[in-house]
Amino acid sequence: MLPDDILNRIETPARYIGGELNQVVKPPSEVAVRVALCYPDTYEVGMSHAGLRVLYETVNRRDDAAAERVFLPWPDAAELMREQSVPLATYESATPLGQFDMLGITLQHELTYTNVLEVLDLAGIPLRSADRSGADPLVVGGGPCAFNAEPVADFFDLIVIGDGEEALDDLLDLLIELPDELTDREGRSDEAREQLLRECARVGGVYVPSLYDTRESAEGLLIPEPSDPGAPERVTRRVVEDLDVQPWPTRPVMPWTEAVHDRAEVEIARGCTRGCRFCQAGMIYRPVRERSLETLGEQAEQIIDATGYDEISLLSLNCPDYTQISELIDELHERLADRRVSVGMPSLRVDTFSVGLADRIQRVRKSGLTLAPEAGSQRMRDIINKDVREADLLEAVRAAFRAGWQRVKLYFLIGLPRERDEDVLAIADLVDAVLALGREELSKSGYGRLKVNVGVNALIPKPHTPFQWTGMTDPATLRRRRELLFERLTNRRVYLSVTEIERALLEAALARGDRALSAVIEAAWRDGAVFDGWTEHFKPDAWRDAFVEHGVALEERARVTLPRDAELPWDVIDAGVTREFLEAELERAISGEPTPDCRAAGCRGCGMTALVGDCPPVRWTGGEGDAR
Repeated sequence: MLPDDILNRIETPARYIGGELNQVVKPPSEVAVRVALCYPDTYEVGMSHAGLRVLYETVNRRDDAAAERVFLPWPDAAELMREQSVPLATYESATPLGQFDMLGITLQHELTYTNVLEVLDLAGIPLRSADRSGADPLVVGGGPCAFNAEPVADFFDLIVIGDGEEALDDLLDLLIELPDELTDREGRSDEAREQLLRECARVGGVYVPSLYDTRESAEGLLIPEPSDPGAPERVTRRVVEDLDVQPWPTRPVMPWTEAVHDRAEVEIARGCTRGCRFCQAGMIYRPVRERSLETLGEQAEQIIDATGYDEISLLSLNCPDYTQISELIDELHERLADRRVSVGMPSLRVDTFSVGLADRIQRVRKSGLTLAPEAGSQRMRDIINKDVREADLLEAVRAAFRAGWQRVKLYFLIGLPRERDEDVLAIADLVDAVLALGREELSKSGYGRLKVNVGVNALIPKPHTPFQWTGMTDPATLRRRRELLFERLTNRRVYLSVTEIERALLEAALARGDRALSAVIEAAWRDGAVFDGWTEHFKPDAWRDAFVEHGVALEERARVTLPRDAELPWDVIDAGVTREFLEAELERAISGEPTPDCRAAGCRGCGMTALVGDCPPVRWTGGEGDAR
């Protein structure tokens, strides 16, 4: 992707050379549409993203389209590219991004927003949709942040809402079927480009921001409203209902350098209905859909054959909830045992059943065991609807120690609604109880190697969740509660990592933002804000200056609690779960009332049946007590 004189002067040049095993290269003359797929972060991060691989497979399985990959160069490479006027290009063919018909950029979290602008600038593509000409590619966004893309709406031509496989296929079909005057970049007029955007708005799940004007709400937020007759009042999320018929990359591209997740992967299920009130993924990816045992077994064998990996990981928001999880583990062991391939399961429930599953798949090599109680006190777990009791956690940890684990990771949130200091100190009490169990259950030498990693993040209220109306806890309170944990958790066997308050504040402001933030994001980028998710590159002063420059109060945006009847910028998106359900869940949170999983207690009326008809039937495997 980069010329030799740049490769010789930067760190980790293998990030940029392309030519990896299993990449797909198609001659441009043999396809009708070319798509560049971008994860706006480093090669190591982007190559670990399953969604990018799925879309790469979706496009390249077609005879009439080609997909190539691109990632964001590290600052040392970006500086040299600008000095030498080298445009950002793809790995497969070193084609500059400006020569593609479509540039797809995934929006996985808010702290990559300035990275998006860096990608566009390095590619020589105008930052804003309004400034692009007929010759420019369509810039398309997708991913979880698409469910409130208003802060970056001015930078995208199209936003795909929900599962991207079918929507991308439909967009490709449209580009192939439309007349050349709309789709041929070299001869396309600016007027034809505008007409093309109107045509794209007819595709289900595609949001075209330029077809919407904004007006100010009573709360001072910019609310998008259709300005074109072809733009729907609300854009309805795309939902893939049958995962078995959808593509999965069984010949994934093999990275030259070690990726963050350097292993084979199969997606066993999509969606979760446990209803944690802070969790956006649990709301926007409903309903639960599963791949069959036969499909998963075949995919696993094909991936190992094509890659030679010695580990395969199961992907799902909650792997133990897969209805045939025990049978799946047996199936994979039977198919892969002669190749000495281990099976990994990153997402676990906090119960002995999950620990038992982990023990079955990690008998040879015990990696760390990760559990997420999310809150220290039962009062807070009921508020956030986290279906975990203290006894569940302690029994799970006891089972883990007895099975041979010596490293345990625990994840918690602070800054939750109605939280008190004693709720935060309860986190330390739980960690102390885990240490006591380690002393009780492990041998002397085993206890000597015991490590408990404790990760604590601040709650970021997200759109399309029950907490979307709730402001973030003020920074002073978060810092004080952060110190409470550091003062209590001083045991040398405990490694405590607590969120950076400044970055959390920025993320919260962006998460519930509107189009007024586009100018803020651009100003921060022009002041050097790139790779905001990396501690060593985060520039809080650049962000604070950008907010001040454009008259937007950063802390107020992050902390504002909105009225229940407020118009919300992201209401233009129909995620499937209704506003009425989210309001009811917020009321139950305030009263500390849990909501049972619909798989155990029947339909809770979240609204998904209006989008998909009857939700796919799944057999409950949560065990007694989980249904409450």
